[in-house]
Amino acid sequence: MDVLVTGRHCQIPDEFRARVEEKIASIEKLKDRVIRVEVQVSAYGYKRQPDQSTRVEITLRSRGPVVRAEASADDKTVAFDHALDRLKSQLRRASDRRKTHRGLRENVSLADGELVAGAAPAAEDVRPEIRKIAGLEIQGDGPLVVREKYFPAVPLTLAQALDEMELVGHDFFLYVDAETGAPSAVYRRRAYDYGVIHLSVEGVEEASA
Repeated sequence: MDVLVTGRHCQIPDEFRARVEEKIASIEKLKDRVIRVEVQVSAYGYKRQPDQSTRVEITLRSRGPVVRAEASADDKTVAFDHALDRLKSQLRRASDRRKTHRGLRENVSLADGELVAGAAPAAEDVRPEIRKIAGLEIQGDGPLVVREKYFPAVPLTLAQALDEMELVGHDFFLYVDAETGAPSAVYRRRAYDYGVIHLSVEGVEEASA
């Protein structure tokens, strides 16, 4: 298993590299087939927020899904320890989920009232200026930050999508369902409870045909 330690806006002492390699070795007990571990240390020098001045991000590259965790502190050693603890927690959580949820129900529905369609705004005599940002029509001046990202999508089963979500430490995960081909999203609710949303694009395809 290769361990790559890099620094942004900071130098990485040999003592820190040796400590990282020693502590990373414990991950092999939790994550099989790890090919490479990337540890990136970024120094920002926030004087007003010293606990955010140094960030450490740990990324596991393997034959399976990518696993990532990060943490910030006033010292790179402390930030690394916190990030490593989070990484181990994510790996344990994913492992426990697979043990607990051996059989996933085929139909997972949202709880009543979780999604509520908003009422259409009433028409006004004076309409605000309409602008287009990243393909969206925006009315008025309200603050809006739009960022678009594109990722390659490999069809996944529901179980695989849940594993991916747990391993990257997020509360939701977007994927393409392997059985239906529908754009879908899984999300964490409480403890080991999850929800899943499937989008049906049949009506759109028929309308555009």
